[in-house]
Amino acid sequence: MKKPKISVIGAGKVGENVAYLLTILGLGDVYLFARYKKGLEPAKAKALDLKQMAVLMDIDINVKGISYDKEGFEELKGSDIVVITAGIPRREGMSREDLLYENLKILKKFTDAIKEYAKDSIIIVVSNPVDTLTYATIKLTGFEPRRVIGMAGVLDSARFKNFVKEKIGISNADIRTLVLGTHGDLMVPVTSHSFIGDKPIEEVFSASEIDELIEKTRKGGAQIVSLMGTSAYYAPAASVVIMVESIINDRKRVMPCSVYVEGEAAKHYEIEGVCIGLPVVLGKKGVEDFELVNLSGYEKRELLRSAKTLKEMVSLADKLLNEL
Repeated sequence: MKKPKISVIGAGKVGENVAYLLTILGLGDVYLFARYKKGLEPAKAKALDLKQMAVLMDIDINVKGISYDKEGFEELKGSDIVVITAGIPRREGMSREDLLYENLKILKKFTDAIKEYAKDSIIIVVSNPVDTLTYATIKLTGFEPRRVIGMAGVLDSARFKNFVKEKIGISNADIRTLVLGTHGDLMVPVTSHSFIGDKPIEEVFSASEIDELIEKTRKGGAQIVSLMGTSAYYAPAASVVIMVESIINDRKRVMPCSVYVEGEAAKHYEIEGVCIGLPVVLGKKGVEDFELVNLSGYEKRELLRSAKTLKEMVSLADKLLNEL
């Protein structure tokens, strides 16, 4: 039986951890792409290490590393999913907007290769600023929007859940949280659809406690940057793998992802023309449906504020894409 083929572009901390988790779970054959530089081939080294780990653990998949500057991207052929993690990471004091131009140049190299060798694949974008780069990936590839998905809300919702867990100390399994909007300071933790057991979070915590949880969630990524000097990688990698698993196994799980808003969802949320974090159903076709969540007045205003900022970024991205 043919195993799914999952290609990961970028063997930095996020990329290598995506490859590690995919291998541990045996979700499919893993192809890891990275640059060849200064005589070193990190993708090949990490893939060999992972393959030997898989042998030790009796996991019957193939793991292969490709130095794309040296060998090209032909090994993308037949990929069911391509995960793009490569790019310049956010550093302390750097806004997501600062990343855009350089990462668009990097992204174009990858999207050209995907169009040539993996035209039937589903793409998961991880590189930042993720909402805008997801939009740019759709533009650069010409793929149907349902096949291009940004990883954002899964991670942000996990961070929200973590801070709730720290405060109340019950099982993770009994906490449900939801974060929508942009992957950044204007993300929208949706307290009206977050629960502890069967109780809405608003019935468990005071207004001031909820405000504190929202602030911690919004600053969750920046806190890691300030402590480590670079972006997080374990939780982002796990977020990607949860998305991959739902697609590969056609689980049709509902999770918040950065997606292009159109159709009924555009009318419901009063947003269009951008990629933004919304709850969607992920299955073998990619985004198979939108979950139309009713928001409170405050949450709706915050989501629209988030979308307004993204529209400005999309305008800038369109201008820069024309230059590229």
